[in-house]
Amino acid sequence: QVQLVESGGGLVQPGGSLRLSCAVSGFTLDYYAIGWFRQAPGKEREGVSCISSSDGTTYYADSVKGRFTISEDNAKNTVYLQMNSLKPEDTAVYYCAAGFICSGSGPRGMDYWGKGTLVTVSS
Repeated sequence: QVQLVESGGGLVQPGGSLRLSCAVSGFTLDYYAIGWFRQAPGKEREGVSCISSSDGTTYYADSVKGRFTISEDNAKNTVYLQMNSLKPEDTAVYYCAAGFICSGSGPRGMDYWGKGTLVTVSS
């Protein structure tokens, strides 16, 4: 059974950091690409970052480039999203998802989704 479980969200002040984790089960990271998405209240869901073990592709949305870093630990079957220099506009529910496409256009065609973790950036 495929499962993705996010953790690491919380309340942080502007300029602070958080590391989100996406623990996956039911498959290994070389089978699916993993994408991070976020959705703020009243806004459309945005593909933030993705990583593909099979070809080494990574992607970052312009809004997070230079501040967020995606990585994976194959031994732990976990993907991380290190978020630095956080801004109030980063406030959203963050989801990880598994699918077959991580390209220069971002994550596409996600088949499985986690339930999300809330990130709030506020003073």
